[in-house]
Amino acid sequence: MDLHDPEWPVIRHMDPVLVPGDRWYRTESRAFFATRAATWDVKFGSDLPAYASAIAESGLVVGGTAVDVGCGTGRALPALRAAVGPAGTVLGADHTPQMLAEASVRARQNGAFLMLADVRHLPLPGRSVDAVFAAGLLNHLPNPANGLRELARITRPGGRLVLFHPSGRAVLAARHGRRLRDDEPLAEPVLRVSTAETGWELLRYEDGPSRFYAVAVRG
Repeated sequence: MDLHDPEWPVIRHMDPVLVPGDRWYRTESRAFFATRAATWDVKFGSDLPAYASAIAESGLVVGGTAVDVGCGTGRALPALRAAVGPAGTVLGADHTPQMLAEASVRARQNGAFLMLADVRHLPLPGRSVDAVFAAGLLNHLPNPANGLRELARITRPGGRLVLFHPSGRAVLAARHGRRLRDDEPLAEPVLRVSTAETGWELLRYEDGPSRFYAVAVRG
C-alpha cells in the first residue's frame, strides 16, 4: 500500500468482506455516528486541548507511524502530527464515511491519510506502526479483546497504545444515565487482563473526572 501517491490524503475504501455476525454491529454503529457526524465538532470541539495534552505526554516516537483508530472527525490528527513530527506518518481509520468526510479537512491540513476501514480488521501489515491512539473505541466494539488483539498485530514491539476519553468513566456513565459496572472493558482489572492476554503491558491507568487515559506497550 503506497501512502505517498498523488491521490493521498484522500479517503480510501478498504472495507473487508463482512463475516457472519458482523453486519448488525457495523450497520448499527455506522448509523449512530453517521447522523451525528456533521454536528460532532460543534458539540465536542472544546475537547481538542484534552486530546493534545494526552498525546503530548504519551511518549510517541518522533519520525514514527501513528494511527488513530476510530478517528471520527479527526480531532487527534493535529496532535499526532505534532508528536511524530514532519518526518512521521499519521493515519486515521474509521468505518463511518460521514465521519471521515468531516475529518478530511484536518487530514489535509496535517498531512494525514484516511482509511474507511473496520478497526477490527485493519488493512495494515503486521508490526507496521509505532503508536495506536484510540479515543472512546473499546466500549463500542462487540468484542474488545479481539479489537486489542488486532491493534497488537499492527504494532511493532515496544510500540504504544493510548486509550483516551475526554471524560472519566463515572462522568460519562452519569451523562448517559447509567451506573458503572465492574465488568466494563475499561474497568482497571478488566483492562489489565485483556491487555495482557492480547500482547500488551498496561503501563499507566488514569480514570479521573476530567479524562480517561491509559497507556500500554506492545510486548
